Amino acid sequence: PVGAGGVGAGRGSVRLSRPLSPQAAMTKLGQWLCGLALLGSAWAALALAPPGLQLPAPYRQALLPLPVYLLVAFGCYSLATVGYRLATFNDCEEAATELQEHISAARADLRRRGLRF
Repeated sequence: PVGAGGVGAGRGSVRLSRPLSPQAAMTKLGQWLCGLALLGSAWAALALAPPGLQLPAPYRQALLPLPVYLLVAFGCYSLATVGYRLATFNDCEEAATELQEHISAARADLRRRGLRF
């Protein structure tokens, strides 16, 4: 039963200091999207050259392809991370032997029931 003191209100129950709302915790996706929106709006503000702001030509030439450069850099970082994680992936010998035992037991059970492979 849920009491006034929290979930389960008995011994070992979880007490909530305040109810959790969807706005209470931002997900990682929300954080990334907020960061991208912030960077994108800053880039657009500089790239579109508002009337009061005139960037020198070399800065403008470097600023326009910047999203493409960042996308390529992110792709390289992602590939390097995946490659590193694959190179340092640990083998799970115990899990492999346990899985082989389960497969053998399942085959024996199916053979007992009359299935042939």
